[in-house]
Amino acid sequence: MAAEIHSRPQSRRPVLLSKVEGHQDAVSAALLIPKEDGVITAGEDRTIRVWLKRDSGQYWPSIYHTMASPCSAMAYHHDSRRIFVGQDNGAIMVSCDFSSECSWNLFLLTAHQNRVSAITFCLASEWLISTGHDKCISWMCTRSGSMLGRHYFTSWASCLQYDHETQHAFVGDYSGQITLLKLEQNTCSVITTLKGHEGSITSLWWDPVQRLLFSGASDHSIIMWDIGGRKGRTLLLQGHHDKVQAICYIQLTRQLVSCSADGGIAVWNMDISREEAPQWLESDSCQKCEQPFFWNIKQMWDTKTIGLRQHHCRKCGQAVCGKCSTKRSSYPIMGFEFQVRVCDSCFESIKDEDRTSLATFHEGKHNISHMSMDISRGLMVTCGSDRIVKIWDMTPVVGCSLATGFSSR
Repeated sequence: MAAEIHSRPQSRRPVLLSKVEGHQDAVSAALLIPKEDGVITAGEDRTIRVWLKRDSGQYWPSIYHTMASPCSAMAYHHDSRRIFVGQDNGAIMVSCDFSSECSWNLFLLTAHQNRVSAITFCLASEWLISTGHDKCISWMCTRSGSMLGRHYFTSWASCLQYDHETQHAFVGDYSGQITLLKLEQNTCSVITTLKGHEGSITSLWWDPVQRLLFSGASDHSIIMWDIGGRKGRTLLLQGHHDKVQAICYIQLTRQLVSCSADGGIAVWNMDISREEAPQWLESDSCQKCEQPFFWNIKQMWDTKTIGLRQHHCRKCGQAVCGKCSTKRSSYPIMGFEFQVRVCDSCFESIKDEDRTSLATFHEGKHNISHMSMDISRGLMVTCGSDRIVKIWDMTPVVGCSLATGFSSR
């Protein structure tokens, strides 16, 4: 177990403050303790560890607890000092007497029949809400320990967000679908489903102020869903080269932080007017040169030509052939931070200033499967299957006025 301390460079990039090692297997979750120099970690090695920063600058484990099953998810409620740890066997451990000096007061809740994937806690109602690989969301009362309700999906439920005011839950699953539910005391109702990703949903973030939902997926993309807007606007963000594992929206600075499995860390500028990516149009022939696509047997026979493969311009959405879309271009205003296929006419319409990036990309230099931020301090913690936990100072890239902005609110 060790912690490495780095001085802050002058360039605008995340600063690695500490690197903590001690788990014997993948670290499933790591959370910063608000207002304290501490980190809580949970791992597949069945251990929960609380690391506190010493005068030497190193983080040392102050609490070490071994669970009955590998730890798969974790939530921490600072005001009540409660830790909730989901396990691979479907149980959730609740610590209701957490501190660094005393032993834990623990009790178990049987929430799922399979691996717990996400947990959230609502203090006002004393509800513990969780999702799992048994394809369900469950909500339990932490006062009585009783199960209040369950709702089942057709795929593994992989991630969860909850609006405490309206009692709406957002659940992402392995089919790539997001379900919006209204939870009641013993029942729930499905409000709507959101479909847009081509891979399993890996992470969700709900901003109750602007009523925006952000989703990351294994298709390497992020979608912003304008839940509060009447038009149901969606924005696509593509800049990662591996599955997006974690996201966090900073409402104060209108920035989105995302991390991917290959160690990529991206900071997206959401404080601008972006364009929605167009719906892909379908056609039997190229919408530029009118040459038939390969399934258009009649036109191929009539014109004595060989059918062409269908592509789509990412800027206009038209169905085009390869000869009419020979160019590639980035188009950040539409979320395309790397070069994508565009038709030749759209390529000519894109100016050099239109290619200016609206995100910054950084290398975390380790596998990232989970990320959490303490927005008020501009700190981020990342962890993954390489058993390493890294603590970052994000203020150089998300704005040095974070702490000032929060303290003045």
